[in-house]
Amino acid sequence: MKSKHTTPSDGNIFADLNLPDAENLKLRSELMIAIRKWVKDTGLTQAEAAKRLNTTQPILNDVIRGRYERFTIDRLVNMLDAAGLRVSVSVSKAT
Repeated sequence: MKSKHTTPSDGNIFADLNLPDAENLKLRSELMIAIRKWVKDTGLTQAEAAKRLNTTQPILNDVIRGRYERFTIDRLVNMLDAAGLRVSVSVSKAT
């Protein structure tokens, strides 16, 4: 039987993949997940949700599909603010 090797994650898939700016990518991903959850929880169509988020439906679709390379942290935070959600940031020493 063939043995499979699994390397445990450090909690950041982007760092695990050795991508540059891994912390930035992780934060953008978390913000996009929050937007996706908000859209699902409100039951709004993408067009209705986009209007409330002060954006367009195609742009919101990119958020929902996880196209993180298209968005800055600022833009995602502004969308969450428009949804009536607040973002908090925690900073700690790297291990």
